[in-house]
Amino acid sequence: MKAFAALSMCLVLFSCNALLSNALDTIATDQSIRDGENLLSAGGTFELGFFSAGDPRKRYLGIWYKKIATTIVWVANRVAPLADASGTLRVTTHGSLVLLDGNGSDIWLSNAPIPVRNPVAQLLDSGNLVVRDAEGSDPNTFLWQSFDYPTDTLVAGMKLGRNRRSGFNHHLTSWKSINDPSPGNFTFQLDPNGYPQELLKQGSDIKFSTGPWNGLRWSGIPNLNPNPYYSYEFVLNEEEMYYRYELLNSWVISRMILMPNGMLQRFTWIDRTQGWTLYISCPIDQCDNYASCGAYGSCRVDTSPVCRCLKGFVPRFSQEWDILDWSNGCVRRNALDCEKDIFVKYSRLKLPDTRSSWFNESMNLQECEVVCMKNCSCMAYSNLDIRNGGSGCLLWFDKLIDIREYSDYGQDLYIRMAKHELVMGLAVSFGSVFLILVLTIRVLQCKKKKMKLPEGDSCENQKEDLELPLFDLSTVAIATNYFSSDNKLGEGGFGPVYKGVLRGGQIIAVKMLSKNSRQGLHEFKNEVLYVSKLQHRNLVKLLGCCIEEEKLLIYEFVPNRSLDSFLFDPTQREQLDWSTRFNIINGIARGLLYLHQDSRLRIIHRDIKANNVLLDCEMNPKISDFGLAKSFAGNETQANTNRVVGTYGYMSPEYALDGVFSTKSDVFSYGVLVLEIVSGKRNRGFRHPDHDHNLLGHAWRLFTEGRSMQLLDQLVENSCSTSEALRSIHIGLLCVQRCPDDRPSMSTVVMMLGSDIELPLPKEPGFFNERNLLQENTSQSQPNEMTMTVLYA
Repeated sequence: MKAFAALSMCLVLFSCNALLSNALDTIATDQSIRDGENLLSAGGTFELGFFSAGDPRKRYLGIWYKKIATTIVWVANRVAPLADASGTLRVTTHGSLVLLDGNGSDIWLSNAPIPVRNPVAQLLDSGNLVVRDAEGSDPNTFLWQSFDYPTDTLVAGMKLGRNRRSGFNHHLTSWKSINDPSPGNFTFQLDPNGYPQELLKQGSDIKFSTGPWNGLRWSGIPNLNPNPYYSYEFVLNEEEMYYRYELLNSWVISRMILMPNGMLQRFTWIDRTQGWTLYISCPIDQCDNYASCGAYGSCRVDTSPVCRCLKGFVPRFSQEWDILDWSNGCVRRNALDCEKDIFVKYSRLKLPDTRSSWFNESMNLQECEVVCMKNCSCMAYSNLDIRNGGSGCLLWFDKLIDIREYSDYGQDLYIRMAKHELVMGLAVSFGSVFLILVLTIRVLQCKKKKMKLPEGDSCENQKEDLELPLFDLSTVAIATNYFSSDNKLGEGGFGPVYKGVLRGGQIIAVKMLSKNSRQGLHEFKNEVLYVSKLQHRNLVKLLGCCIEEEKLLIYEFVPNRSLDSFLFDPTQREQLDWSTRFNIINGIARGLLYLHQDSRLRIIHRDIKANNVLLDCEMNPKISDFGLAKSFAGNETQANTNRVVGTYGYMSPEYALDGVFSTKSDVFSYGVLVLEIVSGKRNRGFRHPDHDHNLLGHAWRLFTEGRSMQLLDQLVENSCSTSEALRSIHIGLLCVQRCPDDRPSMSTVVMMLGSDIELPLPKEPGFFNERNLLQENTSQSQPNEMTMTVLYA
């Protein structure tokens, strides 16, 4: 009888659990959720339950999309994971949510609300977990809600901002890593000082500012435009200030997430492809870096250099600007005289940091100017709202910081200037007209006479050269101790590289074009013109060039040299633990995404390899060597060439065989590099006793047999995250598929690396067995270290 009673009780419990798992969206004080049971929102959109991230021994209570279970949008106990699968969620009679471990100890507790007679917890179809009275469903009477405590994700209807009376702050905090939900080092929150703006911070350091809200969007996110899928809202009243978005179509799924690497990204789910598509990403270029050009400096990403002083201002330290260090910004050319000052209009700007600002919603622009003119501390003014011709008043009372220029977007800003600037402006305008006239005559003369100028001395190239930072040969010679062998860092196909120290203490790397270089003057100019226009944290920074007796490129000094010097060296490889390797994989992907999508020109590198990835002092990757790069216009996707250049072992099949290159050619090279980083082995020259495949074929074979982890470098087994390693191998194989159309774009690669979305199965890689295509005696030197050129008739 006892056994029968126990069995009956088990069946009852099983039935209750099945109901909880399959039907309920609500639990009362006499119910609970155990590990393995779930709450499902009424519309079936969201699910609540227990999950593990990277470590299966750590269990968390979270909320995720029902049909995308790997996408977690909220975590309760992110700082106190359960040690096993014994967790239980209950609602107390006092109206609190409590998470208990197997011993009955509190692991996590919601804020204790005002006691009610009959509290229940409910998972709403918005993804909001709420505690309310069983008799009431008015959102204004909720006792507690998860929307008040976001983790790293903002979903539709969730507020990002502050309660002005209580000071309560709704903000995002990144995960520590993609496999660790504990709080990371990045936050995204509304700053209440002055006129509100959203700030992305790493610790206490500001990394990115959205700029102020202008009625339509944040001033610094011009692509946040109205569309049929979302509506955006910024609310500022006596009670609260917040930003939120709503979905206008029920079939649209969208989320905004603060990634562990500090990227703020909005994704949209596409049912057709069963994957997340990146919609917006911030920051995307150097001009998005907070205060990148200093006070009164303006950043424009499609110019070289990207920073310049606003008109009427000059560099604070001109020597620093000569070597592209803009951090100390600019100062006024002429001192202000309060009663005689004027205001100069600057257009198409991201408005400056508003933490030292004042605003009034009812003033017009003329009233705004009067108020600013009367206050000698007022440095600039602008409309608060740009809709319907503009309204409201926004004043700045400190240095103007974090300004950038746009070509098609932006707002008007009126900056206080000395009256002398008006006279100087007229003189400069006359001089500019005269200069344009002279240049026009010069161009016409070139065309009329059909002058055959020496290479590098055409009218077009003269104009380009004027835009480049030039170094004297004597300056570089002194910096490198006259190109001493003691200063030599290495030598590639182009020529030697030297370490140098400029007079101001700036450490540089000098790349010299050798007389016998396989890269000629064309490649030298190519690298200068491309790299000088590219500014990204994962691209090497070009400081200038020298075109006197020697052709020299002056770069920022990257202390840890190239990736191959670590990855393929038996002793140095030990410095590359798994987290470092995964960071390098991510950084290279972001750099390529910038080249392919976010830079002014769509640029194909054409020589992505371990030698061309440099590592800074923190082992962050920087893509280098743009001598073989090609640019596309916005509507171009591929091109042909009869001069195939690149490195065997990294070349895509369509490029090596047919001379067809596209962004997918770089994707193939990236995939090869990912597999090399994971394995610590070169693709070319790879040998295995069981088969004759190269590294790509070996990785494919292990993947199809379910043995991908055997590809992993044994040196990182102890520090490795299994899920990250498997995902990296999977992504690498997707990138090296034979057909270019099958390979993902770099934006998709970045998304796949930074999320837990399900990945499609890869097809067989290109160059499955490369030795059948290329003769082993192509070169006697290490193939991976040489850039090859193949000429076709």
